[in-house]
Amino acid sequence: MPKRVLLITDMAGQTKVAMTAMIPILSHMGYSLFNLPTALVSNNFAYGDYALLDTTEYMRKSISVWQKLDFRFDAVGTGIVISHEQLEIVNEYCKFLKTKGITIFSDPVMADNGELYNGISESIVSYMRELIGVADYIVPNYTEACFLAGIPYQSGSISSSQMRELIDALRKYTSGTIVVTSAFVDNKKQVCCYEPKSGEYFNLPYEEIPVSFSGTGDIFCSVFMGHILKGEPVKQSIEVAMTAVGRMVERFKTKEDKLEGLPVESCLDLL
Repeated sequence: MPKRVLLITDMAGQTKVAMTAMIPILSHMGYSLFNLPTALVSNNFAYGDYALLDTTEYMRKSISVWQKLDFRFDAVGTGIVISHEQLEIVNEYCKFLKTKGITIFSDPVMADNGELYNGISESIVSYMRELIGVADYIVPNYTEACFLAGIPYQSGSISSSQMRELIDALRKYTSGTIVVTSAFVDNKKQVCCYEPKSGEYFNLPYEEIPVSFSGTGDIFCSVFMGHILKGEPVKQSIEVAMTAVGRMVERFKTKEDKLEGLPVESCLDLL
């Protein structure tokens, strides 16, 4: 039987981000996918205007029904949440699932380029710290890592020692594996990691393609999650995810509307 993966994040009606980017990838990798949308959103927030349906009450009722029916999952991936109330719901549910031995992945989606996303308040950060405390794997980008750690964001390159300080600050909030993406360290773009089982810190550099697509973090997280759940090592799973994102961006780098995200279904052969 394929492993059952529950995604808890928003679903966009137009734009390949969050669930609409993650479901095709993890399905293609052989997983059975389930979803608990935190919001239905008309399109990517980055367009500046959007319609949003808050699904908090639906989430609460769905979880109650699932628990009564004793539905089981093998892993959960959390992404964007839109309120303190939702964070409390997701946090409590993940705590419950973890007692059942279920693997928890958390992508604390809330910021990039030194700023919180449109519609995300700074007070969300403290609640997100509680959620990453439940997770076995966290995958923040550099900006999100700074917010979570309470360390000032730097727009230029940081040193390897500064990145280690950042990761150590995150370790105060989570005992899980820490994967920081989109970091500019020692004048190179890198993915930086701490793996608690081995106690190893490592940085993996990559060549950045000079275009910016929405949803690449969701793609990275999906591929990483999929390979971890296959039992592959953390470093190898990161490298495969980095390669997959790079290949997808390279294929569609001339696409005009980059806020729309990558056409994921046309990229599955690159996984």
